[in-house]
Amino acid sequence: MMNEMLEMGGPVLWTILACGLLGFAVFIERSLHLHRARIKSDDFLKGIMNILNKGNANEALAICDETPGPVAYIAKTAILHRRDTREETRVALRDAALAETSRMERRLVVVATVAQVAPLLGLLGTALGMIEALLVMRGQAPLVQSADVMDGMARALITTAAGLIVAVPSYVSFNLLVIKVDRIVLDMERAISEIMAFLSNRNGRSVPEGRNNRQGDA
Repeated sequence: MMNEMLEMGGPVLWTILACGLLGFAVFIERSLHLHRARIKSDDFLKGIMNILNKGNANEALAICDETPGPVAYIAKTAILHRRDTREETRVALRDAALAETSRMERRLVVVATVAQVAPLLGLLGTALGMIEALLVMRGQAPLVQSADVMDGMARALITTAAGLIVAVPSYVSFNLLVIKVDRIVLDMERAISEIMAFLSNRNGRSVPEGRNNRQGDA
């Protein structure tokens, strides 16, 4: 039955199936990537801040390098720019966040394109199947064999169904990936706010201490 449907569907059906396989492969790859990218950002940041409070910046950088995900990269960027001005640090963190967001959204357009193109390909197969059926009817008129007409009609219905079968899961998959990306983006935004507050407090404490020491020496 399945082989017969594949033969009747023709090239349009095979194109739809190829698009479906491509979209599925991208969905699996992006899902695994995003799953690895999301970590317990609160616990991670607390650990990094504790290490920085002890003055072990190199150890904090090493932990960031060993930890996957955008939040770890944000923390690493903040550590590397910890001695810059507040505005310079903010710009560096913003650029890092944009780069990580772009990296997470890579190839999502493939899944979205499959969701949009698959039903159009199904519609194309429907149109071609109906045209084939009409040409058979015109060629055999007035004595039309139903079996010959049914081939074109079957091709039209098969490609329509295949287009919808591929498009619906692809659309759902794209939205699931977008939700995962949005959650990680929120984690990055919270991480930037916490890190900026931590660096501001830390730098704010260090300056008065140095001034008091110099005044005492004087």
